[in-house]
Order: sequence, then C-alpha cells, then structure tokens
Amino acid sequence: MDQRSFHRGIARVTTATSFGFALVQLDVSIVNVALPHVASDLHTGVAGLQWVVDAYALAFAVLLLSMGYLGDRLGARKVYLYGMALFGIASVLCGCASNATTLIAGRALQGLGAAAMMPCSLALLSHATAHEHALRARAIGWWTAAGSITIAAGPIVGGLLMSVANWRSIFFVNIPVCLLGAWLTLRVPETELKAQHKHFDLPGQLLAILALTGLTMAVIEAQPLGWTHPLVLGCIATVLLAVPLFLRVESRSPAPMLPLRFFRAKGFGAAVTYGIVMNFTYYGIVFLLSLYLQRVQGYSALRTGLAYLPLTASFFGVNVFSGWLIGKVGTRLPMVLGALIDAVGFGLFLLLGATSPYLLMLPAFALLPCGMGLGVPAMTTTVLSSVEKEASGTASGVLNSARQAAGAMGVALFGALAGDSNALVVRGMHLSAMVSVGLLLVIAFIAFRSIGAAVVSKHRSVDVVDY
Repeated sequence: MDQRSFHRGIARVTTATSFGFALVQLDVSIVNVALPHVASDLHTGVAGLQWVVDAYALAFAVLLLSMGYLGDRLGARKVYLYGMALFGIASVLCGCASNATTLIAGRALQGLGAAAMMPCSLALLSHATAHEHALRARAIGWWTAAGSITIAAGPIVGGLLMSVANWRSIFFVNIPVCLLGAWLTLRVPETELKAQHKHFDLPGQLLAILALTGLTMAVIEAQPLGWTHPLVLGCIATVLLAVPLFLRVESRSPAPMLPLRFFRAKGFGAAVTYGIVMNFTYYGIVFLLSLYLQRVQGYSALRTGLAYLPLTASFFGVNVFSGWLIGKVGTRLPMVLGALIDAVGFGLFLLLGATSPYLLMLPAFALLPCGMGLGVPAMTTTVLSSVEKEASGTASGVLNSARQAAGAMGVALFGALAGDSNALVVRGMHLSAMVSVGLLLVIAFIAFRSIGAAVVSKHRSVDVVDY
C-alpha cells in the first residue's frame, strides 16, 4: 500500500469512528435541555430526571468492559455495527415513550448500544494507526473533537428541535444519523482478532453491574428516601460486598474483563483516574446548569441551548490542537494544563447567583471545553499507548467504563446536592463547583507526577514514566 492510500484509509477509519463517537456523546447532553419538559409531560420529579440521564450513563458504563472484550474477540467492526443498530432501535423506543418508566428503559437500551460502539471505535482507530503513533495522536485528537463538539452542541441541537417540535424529536433525530454511520463503517476493514479464550468473565460482569448500579441508586434515592431507608442501606451493602468480590474474581480469572495487569502499566492508572474526574465534574455540572438556566433563570429550551454555544465553539479547535501538541511535547503537559484550566472554570461558577447575567457565566462556559479539549486526547493516547494493540478494545473499555460510571455518579451526587427549589439549585451548583475544583487540582498533581514528559515520535508510542 502506498503512502497516499495508507493515509486515505486512516482518514476513512477516523471519519467512521468519529461519527459513531459523536452519536454516542450527543445523547449524553442533548437530553438535558428537554428535562423540564419531560418532567411536565411524564409527571416525574428530579429523581426521575436523574434516572433518565443516568439509565443511559449507567448501562453505558457497566457494559463497556464486556463490549470491548467482545470487540477484541469477535471483531471491532462487527460489534460496532451491532451497537449502532441497537442504538437506533432504542431511540425509537425513547421517542415513543408514554411514561417515565418506558423512557428510562429505552435510555438504558441506548446505553447498551453506546457501550458496544465506544470501545470498538477506538479499537478500529488504534489498529489503523498501530505503526504510526504520531498519526495516532492526531487521529485521536479528531476523534475526541467529534465527540466533544457534539456533547457541547447537544443542548443547542436539543433547543432547536424543541423550538420546532417537542422533546420526542431529540430521539427520532438519531435514526438518520445511525443509518449514515452504519454506511460509513461498512467501508472500514475489520480488526485483527485477539487469540480466542473459551472463558467469558460472567461473574466479573455481574459483580460490576451490581456495584455500579447499587452505588448510583443509593446516591439518587438517598435524597427523597433518606440515607437510613432500607432500600438505600441495601444498595450500600451491595456495593460493599460486590467491590471486593469483583477484585478477587478479576485477580483469579484466566480471562478477566478488567485485566488488573493494565494498572501496572506506567501511566495507565493515572490516565484512568484523570478520566474519572473529568467526567464526574463535567456531567454533574451540565445536569445542574440545565436546571439553573431553565428553572432559576427562566430560559427557554432554545435559549438554554444557545447559552452553551461557547462550549461548542471551543471544544473542536482545542481538541485538534491537543492532538498536535501531544506529538510535540507528549501527554503530561496537556493533561496538567487541562485540569488546571477546568479548575479555574469551575471556580467561576461560585460567582453565579439566582439573577446573574449571562456575561458572568460566559468565562466559565469558555474555559471548561478548553480544559477538557486539552486533557482528554492526551489521556486517551496515554491509555492506548500503555497496552498492546490486540487489547486496545479492552483497554478502551476500561477507560470509558470508568469515565461513564463517573459521569453517572456526577449526575447522581450533584443532583443530590441540589433540590427542587431555585435556592437549592443555586446552592447545589456552588457546592458542586467547590468539589470539582478540589478534584481537578488533585488530578493535575497526579498527572504531573505519574505521566512521562516524552514526546510521541513517528515510530514509537508515548513513553509514560513513573517519577
């Protein structure tokens, strides 16, 4: 294959995988502007709205590991296409939902489709750029940009759709997107398969589901029921039992869905921790901001979507710049700077009150995507460079499972800090901002200490070194 054909093939893979990632990320945020309308139409409160958001994020999180595992063994393209088809079917179910329970079930099914798409998209990208590591960094920058710009554009798209239709349209719009994404993916070659292993880690998967679901349910239901309610106490007990059992099973399994050896790779654990904090803080604050803008400030759905425009404008350019920067200076500097910029952005939310003008919100809205745009491509590059390419789907599953679980917990915890009144929403936003600043400063320090400063060369991966 000549150089031109090689680069054309990588461009094709990058386009197809970026398309799927954009679809997955769009449904993370597009729902937020519709929440007050969903609550009114389906007669549900804040706890119900948290489940509308978290059913997607939780199913996404708990099944990412298994889907990455299956992608490595059955073929990443095959699993990716199945996930896209399921995502489209689930979107129809959500759009036709007549009650909150049906909507939550449809969102969970969407999460399953997203779980199949996310790690397999990175596996396809990793295989295509396995011997061109500087090119991999740039491709990941474009891939991350596609996801980041859609997660930021979600509220805008949702607001526009709500202005001409109703909240159901935000799900029906996924159907043509799924069809186009599937057509693009059919033009991408299948990945090399990892050596087959007869063992499937079913106990590990079930224990992960129990732990993550129990933790999320405990945090969400603690607000309306109280921490001493039998359901909440039962969820906490489930988590305390499931986590050590999960670690024990994974350490003894011949083919674990979460290979603990990954965490012995230099930089892997630090990068996963970085991703956890980024998603926890961002998803949590976006949930609260949608309530703040519409309930407290009185914005319409369209005006709320337009308020997020600075996030959209900043994400794309910064992600692409980060891919270039990684090739020049390595992954440590973008990760540290990204966390520090985000910390400043979250700190600015402390200045907002019930009647604050939009101009006071603007600096925070501009800084958050800059921080994430710098740090997330570097984080992803670090993870993929820490493992062999045949395990890239599993490694991507580990990273993104942790991130999505953290996002679900961010919504659950930050939502629990708020409440149904305007004053409680503002107070919850301030408390959430303080928690976020502290966590971001911690991961900036971890990235500085644990991630190497080596540059990504054309012929070798990022060299991550513990100091």
